[in-house]
Amino acid sequence: MIVLFRSSRNRIGFTLNCRSISSTCTAKYEPPIQEEDRVWQTIIQKCAKKGAIAQGKSCHSQIIHFGLQADTLTSNMLINMYSKCGVVEYARKVFDEMRVRSVVSWNTVISAYTHNGNGEGALKLFARMLREGSEFSEFALSSVLCACASKVLAFESKQLHAFAIKTSMESNAFVGTALLDVYAKCCFVEDAYRVFETMPEKSDVTWSSMMAGFVQNELYEEAMGLFLWGLRNDVEINMFSISSFLSACAAMSALIEGTQVHALVYKTGFGANEHIASSLVDVYAKCGSIKHSYAVFSDAEGKNVILWNTMISGFARHARSLEAMILFEKMQQMMFYPNEVTYVSILSACAHMGLAEKGRIYFDMMKKEHNLSPNVFHYSCMVDILGRTGQINEAKDLIDKMPFEATASIWGSLLASCRVYRNVELAEIAAKNLFEIEPNNAGNHVLLSNIYAANGMWEDVANARKLLKSSEAKKERGKSWIEIKDKVHSFMVAERTHPRIGEIYLRLDKLFEEMKEIGFKGCIEHDLHDVDDDYKRDLLKHHSEKLAFTFGLMCLPSRAPIRIMKNLRICGDCHEFMKVASSITGREIIVRDNNRFHHFSEGYCSCREFW
Repeated sequence: MIVLFRSSRNRIGFTLNCRSISSTCTAKYEPPIQEEDRVWQTIIQKCAKKGAIAQGKSCHSQIIHFGLQADTLTSNMLINMYSKCGVVEYARKVFDEMRVRSVVSWNTVISAYTHNGNGEGALKLFARMLREGSEFSEFALSSVLCACASKVLAFESKQLHAFAIKTSMESNAFVGTALLDVYAKCCFVEDAYRVFETMPEKSDVTWSSMMAGFVQNELYEEAMGLFLWGLRNDVEINMFSISSFLSACAAMSALIEGTQVHALVYKTGFGANEHIASSLVDVYAKCGSIKHSYAVFSDAEGKNVILWNTMISGFARHARSLEAMILFEKMQQMMFYPNEVTYVSILSACAHMGLAEKGRIYFDMMKKEHNLSPNVFHYSCMVDILGRTGQINEAKDLIDKMPFEATASIWGSLLASCRVYRNVELAEIAAKNLFEIEPNNAGNHVLLSNIYAANGMWEDVANARKLLKSSEAKKERGKSWIEIKDKVHSFMVAERTHPRIGEIYLRLDKLFEEMKEIGFKGCIEHDLHDVDDDYKRDLLKHHSEKLAFTFGLMCLPSRAPIRIMKNLRICGDCHEFMKVASSITGREIIVRDNNRFHHFSEGYCSCREFW
């Protein structure tokens, strides 16, 4: 017996008694299929394949006219046709009017609810199917699990898992894959992996679902490890597993692994796939190789809106605003219409280069020319653009006029702008809102303290630091890392644990001596401690990015670019250091901080001193 109930949290659940579940089919004897039935069934199948809803309705009316709707197979085909056309209410009406329903009838309607985003409808119908004692299959169970995954229904998913165990279906490949997928989407990644491990048979879809689950939960190393394990064990790879691996590479800035999989992509024939091409463009852009990113984009045979958006976003991240704007125009010339994501990317490009007027033009264009309503991300970009260009009061006015509540990102952007332009009054307003939204983010306290320090307000600095200590917020330590010979080397300020740290400090001291000879003294104004200048220089000297650069200088070939990744924003002193270092050493230096990429070459930076 199955009892449907609703909990106090608006969850849909059910209790099961397996002894009452019938395994017999409710279908009765039907006469043999006539020739006219086959004709209409063929027409219905074609309508479903082409999504021709008007012709499908016309065919349905003829079936009713000739009295053929009683045939279960014909009704099932009608349900499938309406489902494929996205008209689930018509599919359900055909289902409800059926005299005899087969297991396919139930499965098709449940699947229709799932594919059209109605998880509650799928779950209710599954409960009714069991309550009526109808025969059920693994397809119905996997479909309703997919419905739970789309709505992140953790409680109901656990009930369904228990039901799968009771009915001995948990080992089925379809059910197991759906189970690990729903657990991963509900952030129960350990449960997902436990299901994965216990499955006796794993298809390529199972492997790709588990990799996608790791990526969704930001377990990038685990996703990459699982992919490599699968390759070693001759697991068939598909475009979804490759896409997940590339997403993990992009998140970790793992250029070597990304390049290796790029070769595998062409070897396996997936190079023409638009999704794979987008993932490759994203990997190279996030690993600092924008030239390779554009090369993949240019070579892609078929380009969709996602691919265009990814390339525009890559240019924006690398402060290549002109290229981003040219691509934005070319995209429209090729009859691809910008969407909300496109405008976020092009507005970000304007923000990175301080193009306030261009930003206003694009912000108005999305409403007037493409009938798109700006969302919170577009407003966030506009606040960033105005703040970066010194129009802080206008940025605050825009926040007040927004049709949404300001997010942490918006207030954080305003606070960062206040630091650059030393606007204490608005900084305190932004910080107050951030303390409420993100009480555990110590970075906001540090930024406000730095604004006070830049204005010489040392008493307020002390109060801000005291408030930070009394709160539960934890300060994130600055870290830089560099990949050399398939190994990632991490550094923190004043690093002492690296096995070659002694050599690194000696080489860095030598580099500073060379810089002093050409007049470089460092930018001590970027250290905001109330101490003397010599001590400030010592504090700045061993920042993590300087240590990572020095190690790269020691280990990488003379013509290889030095790519450094940071978890925080690069400081002004390190920015000046990298410019001079690129000139003295003749090396190209690429630094990715938490905001953008900086390309240093021959004493200049791609950001043009605007970051």
